[in-house]
Amino acid sequence: MEIFSNILIYFVIVPLLTLAGLALCRNKGIGAIRTVAVIGASALMVLAIALVAIFLQERGAGNEAEMLLTGSWTWYEPLNIKLSLGVDGVSVVMILLSAFIVFAGVFASWKMDPLPKQFFLWFFLLSTGVFGFFISIDLFTMFMFYEVALIPMYLLIGVWGSGNKNYSAMKLTLMLMGGSAFLMLGILGIYFHSSADGNLTMNVLEIAKNNAIPENWQLFLFPMTFVGFGVLGAMFPFHTWSPDGHASAPTAVSMLHAGVLMKLGGYGCFRIAIYLMPFAASELSWIFLTLTGISIVYGAFSACVQTDLKYINAYSSVSHCGMVLFAILMFNQTAMTGAVLQMLSHGLMTALFFALIGMIYGRTHTRDIRDMGGMMHIMPFLGVGYVIAGLASLGLPGLSGFVAEMTIFIGSYENTDVFRRVLTILGTSSIVITAVYILRVVGKLLFGAVQNEHHRQLTDANWFERLSTTTLMLSVAIIGCFPNFFVDIIRDSFVPVVKALNEFFPVAGI
Repeated sequence: MEIFSNILIYFVIVPLLTLAGLALCRNKGIGAIRTVAVIGASALMVLAIALVAIFLQERGAGNEAEMLLTGSWTWYEPLNIKLSLGVDGVSVVMILLSAFIVFAGVFASWKMDPLPKQFFLWFFLLSTGVFGFFISIDLFTMFMFYEVALIPMYLLIGVWGSGNKNYSAMKLTLMLMGGSAFLMLGILGIYFHSSADGNLTMNVLEIAKNNAIPENWQLFLFPMTFVGFGVLGAMFPFHTWSPDGHASAPTAVSMLHAGVLMKLGGYGCFRIAIYLMPFAASELSWIFLTLTGISIVYGAFSACVQTDLKYINAYSSVSHCGMVLFAILMFNQTAMTGAVLQMLSHGLMTALFFALIGMIYGRTHTRDIRDMGGMMHIMPFLGVGYVIAGLASLGLPGLSGFVAEMTIFIGSYENTDVFRRVLTILGTSSIVITAVYILRVVGKLLFGAVQNEHHRQLTDANWFERLSTTTLMLSVAIIGCFPNFFVDIIRDSFVPVVKALNEFFPVAGI
């Protein structure tokens, strides 16, 4: 069939085959379970690297299409629902990010207990939803894969989590499902206004081309879709599920959730809300800019007063994900490029943070920084990894955080609008606040006095833990040292969006 000639479909097929392989494993056959999981994760990473090469080759051949590697196959003809696939530069880097975090997450869960088979089944089902979302350009299939990515979170936290896991899992599920309800209403509204001639479609590119959504309906539908996706992006005041969910989730789930799943929010706001409803985006952006600006500063301040390592990183994620939505709403190519770099950077460094926190907790059985100290001497490999992740988070030049944040703030200040410039200046204060809580934790956790003499007997990282964290550390450094490679991939992805916005908003960076 023609569908199997498109490399994109294999980002759904491979996780499904992995699920089938895991289902055939015996519950106690831990070796077979690990083997199947590693093969599936490795295949996804190879596919992602191959996709980058194919994408660059297609574009290098002079193909300037809005989306590349497109394909469409009828799924449900009465409603004109199709399995429509395609990627641009933003999709490609998000797929690459997802593949690396899934690979690292498998090794971070090497000793998962109990029920390792069931854990990896739900883990790869979540991965199926993530990859399916990023390759889809049909509203129905995007929403379907979005839901597939959210549903496993309840069990992954409720069964394999720690602390107040049942409360956290239920809170997360209810809030994200509430966001999904808004999103579904928004998508249905877009569908019923997708064409002026009555030929309704779910295809994002066709809807944008038709430009048929009335302005009064845009003002009604835009908040629904932006809030629907914004809930997953931890936008204030809909962020409260995030710290509790991260604190209770097992290591690999925290990695995938903060590293990838939260990026679905920013990607959806860009791909659907802003691209399809540019008039409403320009009219209502000040509301959401205010909320995302609060997220940036509030998340950073909240991280300063936490003592639990996971809560510190969770509130830090609220701040950093706020930067993504903040930059997207600045409506210029420089800031939007920074938003994608921030999604990529934050995905890797927060996955590294959660991996290291899980490894430290597995040895010390505490996440309270007041009960720990001297870890650099006791566990030097994990200590170095934590320093690298921290320096990336506070924006040290040479690491991914610096490139992303500077691109965001420079691009944001390009706008001549006074309101946007004031918010940008206020947003930059988060850089200082981030440095405060990162250096505080590093000083206490790694270089402070040992609080528990039993900690002196602890061991450093195992080989599978080193493989997981080294993959992420190298990725953070590569982005920081060679940002132009990633900028080149995503550079043309914002042109259609910025052109659509330019009719309603004096966009910088055209």
